[in-house]
Amino acid sequence: MNIYETFWNHKYISGETGWDIGYVSTPIKEYIDQLSDKNLKILIPGGGNSYEAEYLFKNGFANVFVVDISSLPLKNLAERVPSFPKENLMHSDFFELKETYDLILEQTFFCALDPTLREDYVNKMHELLKPNGKLLGLLFNIPLNNDKPPFGGNKEEYISLFEDKFKVEKMETAYNSIPQREGNELFFKVRKK
Repeated sequence: MNIYETFWNHKYISGETGWDIGYVSTPIKEYIDQLSDKNLKILIPGGGNSYEAEYLFKNGFANVFVVDISSLPLKNLAERVPSFPKENLMHSDFFELKETYDLILEQTFFCALDPTLREDYVNKMHELLKPNGKLLGLLFNIPLNNDKPPFGGNKEEYISLFEDKFKVEKMETAYNSIPQREGNELFFKVRKK
């Protein structure tokens, strides 16, 4: 077990899961609701308890994959949704993934990574997406911690980070954030160049 796995396991065991709202956040749910291609191969990195994966699966999306460095939230998802394919629950380091995907959903994974890994994140996302694949979700648009997750940021920083490898199609304050995050989230959608 590496230090990151130990760190995140401790968070789940001790109940220090402030990022876990217990359901799919509204901006991501509304995006999912307008998807018509149920065959999309979808990845949720650092998925945690992954209410997004549960929602997708229960709405007919069969190719949904969750990766997390902690096995605990993957077990939680498997217990909540026993019919979810176990082989699609990957207990692994995101940076070691090899498959490719049509769509990757970002929900509190980016802010959990040390900011020194942000360029690696962008490069790995680019590698994991099929041609014209999309990465979308939510990013915090506020300064947060400097010494532990969650780490914040801002629109200008994110655009400069993504623009070399992705076409930034949307990066704007989410109009439909959950109340406790209202005004502090950017909904973004980028497409692989």
